[in-house]
Amino acid sequence: VQLQASGGGLVQAGGSLRLSCAASGRTLTTYRMAWFRQAPGKEREFVAAIQRAGSTTYYADSVKGRFTLSRDNAKNTVYLQMNSLKPEDTAVYYCAADANIILSSIRDHKQYKNWGQGTLVTVSS
Repeated sequence: VQLQASGGGLVQAGGSLRLSCAASGRTLTTYRMAWFRQAPGKEREFVAAIQRAGSTTYYADSVKGRFTLSRDNAKNTVYLQMNSLKPEDTAVYYCAADANIILSSIRDHKQYKNWGQGTLVTVSS
């Protein structure tokens, strides 16, 4: 599966952005999907994940209550709605997919085989 991430940009603190991850080549219903982010000089960190065909979601504590991950299976796309953005949310955001990843590993970026190219989110204070 090929993943195309989009929607990043520059926003002021408190603002909102919606990231999209569109898939081609395979249907996303067979994949667990996730977003990770990587700030300069830091390791890639888990942001959110969603189950294959259902709507069960998982979030990092740092974004819980502010970010919402959803999927539109008809459009083969997942969305990350980011509200109440903070300067510390500044990073390159990557979407990832894996058909075989087990639930206990969904927060581990090393377990995902398919990655989008990343989209930069910059939050100014």
